[in-house]
Amino acid sequence: MRLAGEKKVIVTGASRGIGRAIALAVSEAGYHVTAHYFQGKEAAESLEKEILKKGGSIKLIRFDISNREDCREKLEKWQEENGAFWGIICNAGIIADDVFPAMSPDNWDRVLRTNLDGFYNVLFPLIMPLCRKKQGRIITISSVSGIMGNRGQVNYSAAKAGIIGATKALAVELASRSITVNCIAPGIIDTEMSREVPPDMILPSIPMGRIGKPEEVAGLAVFLLSESASYITRQVISVNGGII
Repeated sequence: MRLAGEKKVIVTGASRGIGRAIALAVSEAGYHVTAHYFQGKEAAESLEKEILKKGGSIKLIRFDISNREDCREKLEKWQEENGAFWGIICNAGIIADDVFPAMSPDNWDRVLRTNLDGFYNVLFPLIMPLCRKKQGRIITISSVSGIMGNRGQVNYSAAKAGIIGATKALAVELASRSITVNCIAPGIIDTEMSREVPPDMILPSIPMGRIGKPEEVAGLAVFLLSESASYITRQVISVNGGII
C-alpha cells in the first residue's frame, strides 16, 4: 500500500545497518527515498535495486557529512532539482573506540566531525526549505552511549549526547512551524559495528536477553514520520531491550 503520496525522505548513512533498514521501511511505507552514502557505493546500489524491485522510489546521493561545503553543494543542488524534503533522518555516523588515555586526537576529531558536526552540515542546508513548507519531520539517531556513556567511547558518547541536546533545542525552534524533531537512541543492534563485540560481553546488560534488529529501529522511524506522530516532538525514544 502506498501511504505517503509524494512525500520525500532523505536517510543519511543508508547503505548499511540501521540506515539501510530505515530506508527500506520508509520506502515500504510509500515515501520517496533519497538514500545517502559516502564510501559504500556497491551497498547503496544494492539498496537501490532492492527498493526498485519492490516497486518503491529511490534516488542515491553521495557526499561526505563531515565536509560542510560538500554537504551544502550537494543538498542545495538536489533541492533545486527536486524540491524540499518532507522528512530528514540523520543516521550516518562512525565509531573509533579506545580508552580515553589512549585516544588519538585524530580519532576524537573524526568522530565529532562526522557524528556531531554532521548534524549541522546536513540539516542547515535543508532547514529553510522545510520551514517554508511549515510541515515535516526530522529524526536524529543517537545511541544508548549518548544517554549513559560507555567505556572506550568517550568520543562517541560525547557526539551522541550532543545530538540529543541539539535535537531537543531544534524541536523548540521548529514546533510553531508544525515540524517535529525527535531522536531515536538505539541500544545494541545487530549491525557490523556490534558484531565486533563478543555476545557474552553484551547480553548480561540487556534485560530482554537479546540483541535488537535494525528493523525494530526502522519501525519507530516510520511511525515518527507518520501523521499519527504529529503531536510528538522533542523526545528521545530508546530502542534498547530495557537497558536503563
